[in-house]
Amino acid sequence: MKTSSYNPSPIEVDFANALYVLQKEIEKHLQNNQVIHVETNIRRDNPMVRFSLLDKDGDPHEIVLRIVQVPDKF
Repeated sequence: MKTSSYNPSPIEVDFANALYVLQKEIEKHLQNNQVIHVETNIRRDNPMVRFSLLDKDGDPHEIVLRIVQVPDKF
Protein backbone atom coordinates (compact mmCIF):
# COMPACT_ATOMS: atom_id res chain seq x y z
CA MET A 1 0.00 0.00 0.00
CA LYS A 2 1.35 3.39 -0.96
CA THR A 3 1.50 5.97 1.81
CA SER A 4 -0.41 9.13 0.91
CA SER A 5 0.43 11.21 3.99
CA TYR A 6 3.74 11.55 5.83
CA ASN A 7 2.97 14.40 8.22
CA PRO A 8 2.68 12.23 10.28
CA SER A 9 2.14 8.95 8.49
CA PRO A 10 -0.22 6.36 10.00
CA ILE A 11 2.65 3.91 10.56
CA GLU A 12 4.66 6.57 12.43
CA VAL A 13 1.70 7.19 14.74
CA ASP A 14 1.10 3.45 15.23
CA PHE A 15 4.78 2.85 16.01
CA ALA A 16 4.88 5.68 18.56
CA ASN A 17 1.73 4.33 20.21
CA ALA A 18 3.22 0.82 20.29
CA LEU A 19 6.29 2.13 22.14
CA TYR A 20 4.02 3.83 24.66
CA VAL A 21 1.92 0.69 25.21
CA LEU A 22 5.01 -1.52 25.54
CA GLN A 23 6.82 0.66 28.10
CA LYS A 24 6.73 -2.01 30.84
CA GLU A 25 8.05 -4.63 28.42
CA ILE A 26 10.83 -2.26 27.34
CA GLU A 27 11.72 -1.59 30.99
CA LYS A 28 12.46 -5.31 31.47
CA HIS A 29 15.35 -4.96 29.00
CA LEU A 30 16.89 -1.84 30.57
CA GLN A 31 19.48 -3.03 33.05
CA ASN A 32 19.27 -1.13 36.36
CA ASN A 33 16.85 1.48 34.96
CA GLN A 34 13.22 2.06 35.78
CA VAL A 35 10.79 3.80 33.42
CA ILE A 36 9.12 6.48 35.53
CA HIS A 37 7.25 8.40 32.81
CA VAL A 38 6.58 8.18 29.08
CA GLU A 39 5.40 11.17 27.08
CA THR A 40 4.24 11.02 23.48
CA ASN A 41 3.63 13.70 20.90
CA ILE A 42 2.06 11.95 17.93
CA ARG A 43 0.60 15.03 16.27
CA ARG A 44 3.91 16.44 15.07
CA ASP A 45 5.44 15.74 11.64
CA ASN A 46 7.72 13.08 13.14
CA PRO A 47 6.05 11.65 16.26
CA MET A 48 8.17 11.68 19.41
CA VAL A 49 8.29 9.39 22.43
CA ARG A 50 10.22 10.59 25.51
CA PHE A 51 11.17 8.05 28.19
CA SER A 52 12.08 9.38 31.64
CA LEU A 53 14.23 6.85 33.47
CA LEU A 54 15.66 6.46 36.94
CA ASP A 55 18.87 4.45 37.36
CA LYS A 56 19.83 2.29 40.35
CA ASP A 57 21.62 5.28 41.96
CA GLY A 58 18.50 7.42 41.71
CA ASP A 59 19.83 9.57 38.86
CA PRO A 60 17.29 10.67 36.23
CA HIS A 61 17.87 10.11 32.50
CA GLU A 62 15.86 10.82 29.35
CA ILE A 63 15.73 8.94 26.07
CA VAL A 64 13.92 10.67 23.21
CA LEU A 65 12.87 8.73 20.13
CA ARG A 66 11.73 10.51 17.00
CA ILE A 67 9.80 8.27 14.59
CA VAL A 68 10.58 8.95 10.91
CA GLN A 69 9.18 6.94 8.02
CA VAL A 70 11.30 7.09 4.90
CA PRO A 71 9.15 7.95 1.85
CA ASP A 72 8.18 5.00 -0.32
CA LYS A 73 10.52 4.37 -3.22
CA PHE A 74 7.99 3.30 -5.85
